[in-house]
Amino acid sequence: MSGPTEVLVIIAVVALVVVRQFRTERLSMDRKWWLLPVALGFFALRDGKLADPHHMTGSVILLVVELLVSVGIGIGWAFTTRLWADDRGDVWTKGTVATAGTWAGGLVARAAVVGIGLAMGVHLGSAAFMLGFAVSLLARSGVLMWRAGALEPAYVGAVPQPAWEDHR
Repeated sequence: MSGPTEVLVIIAVVALVVVRQFRTERLSMDRKWWLLPVALGFFALRDGKLADPHHMTGSVILLVVELLVSVGIGIGWAFTTRLWADDRGDVWTKGTVATAGTWAGGLVARAAVVGIGLAMGVHLGSAAFMLGFAVSLLARSGVLMWRAGALEPAYVGAVPQPAWEDHR
């Protein structure tokens, strides 16, 4: 993927994820939750431009820091997302104000990693950001699936009649 195309893909995916995260949505409990992160990771790794060839050690260290920050961001997103099961057992999600704060904190953390890299003269390209975003999505989705597995339906069975009501 070329540089401008990569940037457009990243912007489109981030916009899609942000919109979906802050609207009430049924959580897909099938095994496809990992497809988007894996596809992003594939495209990030495919170009082989994750590390700055002029500063290999520094760029690898920054990439590892970026990936660790990304895991933390994904876990933060998952634990700040409201999660509930309806009476049929379907699991629903919706981002909260804390989720928005996690997004903002994640942007600041990623900007800090890029800033440290620039101060060291190390360039992390868009492929590193794309891989980090894929790791964040994978961590978020994995934690949401784990949390969803522990949920009970809101109510199961017929609606009980109050004891004081006359049964005809």
